[in-house]
Amino acid sequence: MAKKTVTVELDKARNLRYGMNALVKVEEMTGKPITKLDLENLSMGNLRTILFAGLCHEDKELTPEKVGELIDDYSDIGTIAQKLGEAFTVAFGSKEKN
Repeated sequence: MAKKTVTVELDKARNLRYGMNALVKVEEMTGKPITKLDLENLSMGNLRTILFAGLCHEDKELTPEKVGELIDDYSDIGTIAQKLGEAFTVAFGSKEKN
């Protein structure tokens, strides 16, 4: 079975993936359970944290600060938020909320 990823264009094509380890990292870094995160109303810090957690599986050199710079240099907050939504839909396999 293929890994469940969503591609986001930053400095290069990077693959967002929210497996168990990434979800635990989000919880640890935000201090909130995944089920309590409101993807419609994320703080900038949480948005960066969630993006970082979804990308670090393929780039161990990434830091949250570097991810913030990648957003600034290669994308925008709206696009990133949309990609996070897609990646969470893929990770949780739910299609009902769009």
